[in-house]
Amino acid sequence: MTYGDGIDKTVPELKSRMEDLENGDYVKLRGGSEDEEEGSRGESSGCSIGSVTSVWFWVKLIFLVACVGVLAFVIIKWIGPFLIEKELIPFIKWVRSTFSIPMLGLLLFASVALFPTILLPSSPSMWMAGLTFGYGKGFLLILSAASIGVTLPFLIGHLFLHKMQEWLKQYPKKAAILRAAGEGTWFHQFQAVTLIRVSPFPYMIYNYCALATGVHYGPYILGSLVGMVPEIFVSIYTGIMLRTLAVASDVRHSLSAVEIVVNVLGFCVTASATIVCTIYAKKKLSAMQSEEAETP
Repeated sequence: MTYGDGIDKTVPELKSRMEDLENGDYVKLRGGSEDEEEGSRGESSGCSIGSVTSVWFWVKLIFLVACVGVLAFVIIKWIGPFLIEKELIPFIKWVRSTFSIPMLGLLLFASVALFPTILLPSSPSMWMAGLTFGYGKGFLLILSAASIGVTLPFLIGHLFLHKMQEWLKQYPKKAAILRAAGEGTWFHQFQAVTLIRVSPFPYMIYNYCALATGVHYGPYILGSLVGMVPEIFVSIYTGIMLRTLAVASDVRHSLSAVEIVVNVLGFCVTASATIVCTIYAKKKLSAMQSEEAETP
């Protein structure tokens, strides 16, 4: 073997190509294979697409937060005071003059506990609990009442078990998400129920359908209470903000710029956190549904 043959085998291929163009000639040196060049181009294009997607996500998120902030400012500055002066303040005065604090607490507890059973929203009662009792007592009142509110439909579901199972068969896509909560280990059921509560799925319908999916009561009640915590805090915050606006309107004291900014920021943070939790829960449920579909 000659010295020239060794060089040909050990040195990478180096092509020299002379191309004639109208403006002149040039020499193009290219080392390596075309597959490596295409692979590097694909990696660079993939990175650029990923970076563009990430930037676009943050742009949409910032735009959403800005829109929510502007909407909150308009409501607090103009729409809110008008409705508060004409509707909310007279209602609060009537409630306080008619019911004592213990009686009002009992009524709010009963409404939060019983309204989901008859398919009525309990959010106004949660707002009133936040307005009257604040974060601490309001949270305990709502959480204890909600435990009854999700238990009663679960127990009543025994009477309509076969009808619920037939109803779920008519909507296989929606039922697949619910059935994911009735499979797997105790922790898997707890996680799935929690995500369903946080997600935009109608919780009053799930209260009656839960038993038909095979979920046990333990993970059902704990997952329901944990998943309702964001909604409870949003409702309490809404009630406290309404009370602040009602007091300011009743004494004819307009909110200062600092108070408006604080309320708007608080509203934006609360709304953004709720949206992020909802999106996260929806993605996790979709992932769990895909995993269940792939499992033989």
